[in-house]
Amino acid sequence: MIPLLILGLLKEKPGSYGYELLAIMNERNYEFVVNYTKGSFYYNIQQLEEKGLIERISEARNSESREKNKYILTELGITEFNRLMTKYGTKTDYVNLSFYGAMLFEDEFDKEKMRDLILVQIKQTEKKISLIEDALANRSTLTKSFVRMLENSISHHKVNVNWFYELLKEIESEV
Repeated sequence: MIPLLILGLLKEKPGSYGYELLAIMNERNYEFVVNYTKGSFYYNIQQLEEKGLIERISEARNSESREKNKYILTELGITEFNRLMTKYGTKTDYVNLSFYGAMLFEDEFDKEKMRDLILVQIKQTEKKISLIEDALANRSTLTKSFVRMLENSISHHKVNVNWFYELLKEIESEV
């Protein structure tokens, strides 16, 4: 998914520096779409360049500063962008929460410990809702479609929080 984000941003803003692209990803809260780090971002830049999907345009700033690299899409990069758009745009994954795996064996687990796990899920999910709400409060940097996606994500998280509270009530009635 990181290659799609990089290629899409370069299609949107050709001739950007790597650090500019990373700043845009951070500013637009793309961490809600995919987990990435500075290291994984630059690794993907390197891989895209090695595959000939992007091209580095070096420019010397002056004799005292180091060389800065701007990037542009190649024709092959545009083709790959279109392929990845189709790949990810037609893919539907089920929600895969690790917690669902733990829930399969709820009856085999200590009730007090299960209660603690549910409380952790509530806390983490409420934190996610808060972070997304903060991102939406600064929506001037977000695209209209990303705003809609974040709003939908909040709805899903709120459904999960309600479910976690129902589970909590059931477990507390058994303890």
